[in-house]
Amino acid sequence: MVERKEYLDRLIQWKDEQVIKVVTGIRRCGKSTLLLQYQSWLKLNGISEKQIVSINFEELEYEDLQDYRKLYSYLKEHLCEGEKTYFFLDEIQKVPSFEKVVDSLYVKPDVDIYITGSNACMLSGDLATLLTGRYVEIQMLPLSFREFLEITGMDPDRGLAEYMRDGGLPYVAVMDRTPEKVDTYLEGIYNTVIVKDIEDRQARKESEPDRRKITDILLLKTIARYLASVAGNPVSIRSITNYLSSNGRKVSPNTVSDYVEALTESFIFYPAERFDIVGKQLLKANRKLYIVDLGLRNYILPRSEYDLGFSLENIVYFELLRRGCRVMIGKVGNTEVDFVAEKQGIYTYFQVTADMTAKETFDRELKSLTNIRDNYEKIVLTGDRLTAGNYDGIQVVNLSDWLLGR
Repeated sequence: MVERKEYLDRLIQWKDEQVIKVVTGIRRCGKSTLLLQYQSWLKLNGISEKQIVSINFEELEYEDLQDYRKLYSYLKEHLCEGEKTYFFLDEIQKVPSFEKVVDSLYVKPDVDIYITGSNACMLSGDLATLLTGRYVEIQMLPLSFREFLEITGMDPDRGLAEYMRDGGLPYVAVMDRTPEKVDTYLEGIYNTVIVKDIEDRQARKESEPDRRKITDILLLKTIARYLASVAGNPVSIRSITNYLSSNGRKVSPNTVSDYVEALTESFIFYPAERFDIVGKQLLKANRKLYIVDLGLRNYILPRSEYDLGFSLENIVYFELLRRGCRVMIGKVGNTEVDFVAEKQGIYTYFQVTADMTAKETFDRELKSLTNIRDNYEKIVLTGDRLTAGNYDGIQVVNLSDWLLGR
């Protein structure tokens, strides 16, 4: 069992606070394990077994409780009179109208509620309306590079190569990794997300008649493959539609938009909007999408499409998310900055490159940052160590060192 200490600490920090704790993230990133670890921590800290009520809706024995009325009756029966009751409802999006149950429990005294889900649509619609200001979302991601090294015991250089190749899903880190076994494991997760989580989404969207259903799984996989191939590049609904049309698939932009939304709601792809650095405002056109796990990308795409520069950029994007940043793509004049990371009103600008030792690359990477006239921190992350240093206020830092917090 892989311990996700940072996420566990966050749950501990929110213990007994009057908000619902919602843990979201792609399937198999460790949400269920996290709840079990937190329950163990509760027991070690004086909470009795009877005060903990845990249901995983992936397990067949709880299938009857996918009726929200039966679920509510079951949970009411397990309330501990005069003591705090801790409710853990794992993959709760499988229960239609589950928000009614959660809302009714929330208003009761001495209740602490934790729920997980593998689809972002669980936080839309009625749940968001009922629970506005009454829940905190903890977005769980696959293993960070530092966690991957701690689990595998590898040195940073070898570890980074394997992390980029196989990804950071927790079980991948502990398994006996051969290319065939990793591909088989990732294939199962990918197909489950594409089919099963989309089905959960469909059930949730039935109350929204204007929302078109995701019925063409082949089209969904084609769009996912295209997004994986252009991840880290500007993309629009129009560009995806044109790509499909050029390959003989005539689909409307509205349909493409729905399918892309399904892929982001299932936490396969994460968006980064473009940001005008001078005006400090978001731009509407051509956002970028990053894939949640490089192992999944390498499974989806032929090995010939492997791109070192993109892989490093993808790793940095998700590391910034882990560190609590809002991550955007910077635009200053006619140049682009790989990432603008904003946290509590403070901005940091990042360029990411595999190697800075060539003068042309060195000059190019620094130029984008020297065009920024404000005084926020500017950093270039590079795979080499020779160029590390401070250049007129711009920090050039080795990527592995930065990922490991050195």
